[in-house]
Amino acid sequence: MDEPLSNLDAKLRVSMRAALNQLHERLGTTTVYVTHDQVEAMTLGDRVCVLRDGKLQQADTPQELFDAPVNLFVAGFIGSPAMNFVTADLVRDDGPAVAFAGFKLPVPAAVVAGKPGLDEFFGKKVILGIRPSDFEDGAFADAGWPRIGVTAGVTEGLGTEIHAIFTIDAPPVEHHSITSAAGGHDEEDETVAALVGGKSLWTARVSSRSAVRPGAPLELAIDTSRLHFFDPASGESIGHPLSASAG
Repeated sequence: MDEPLSNLDAKLRVSMRAALNQLHERLGTTTVYVTHDQVEAMTLGDRVCVLRDGKLQQADTPQELFDAPVNLFVAGFIGSPAMNFVTADLVRDDGPAVAFAGFKLPVPAAVVAGKPGLDEFFGKKVILGIRPSDFEDGAFADAGWPRIGVTAGVTEGLGTEIHAIFTIDAPPVEHHSITSAAGGHDEEDETVAALVGGKSLWTARVSSRSAVRPGAPLELAIDTSRLHFFDPASGESIGHPLSASAG
């Protein structure tokens, strides 16, 4: 199937996804489904293959692609809103921590232990990735999650959640993998950079109960057990079993 739902309106696409799923369950026939719509890929696929320039990047279950991307391209491509990236310093103070844009987040020992090779990056730069869904308004988050204070620039209320868009005082990460994953163009990237003054534009998904408003301060809690780390040179996920940095 080559993008069979691409010309349908949004409501019909949803019902047709359900129909295709039922058809597949009934027939039990192996089906190759080609799509640019990651919602279709994530909801219909048992295994999803992410291609870049005709080359396979990762083949895995939809959840594994989301939770454990093998490189920056997959990390930036899978997930909506997209993963937030920043160049950061991996340091050892009172314990492992990652520092960026005036913030310092403790890195749980279990995260370091669970990512082979990450300990070799202490004292060096890494690309840190944080998914919007791993943020929460501090008022509703786990008490043990570390906090950062930001100012909400734009808020998008979606009923079940709120997208809080804000800037951090760090330049956007420049890596060809991220540009390719976003499907971006240089002119568009330069326009966005000019609008935010060369800072990074991040998104957090917070509870619909949050009182956040545009221009208001927001205390964000972060689930640091789900931090992602990437090699700035290769763009590969540090410690992923399928990446070269793991070995």
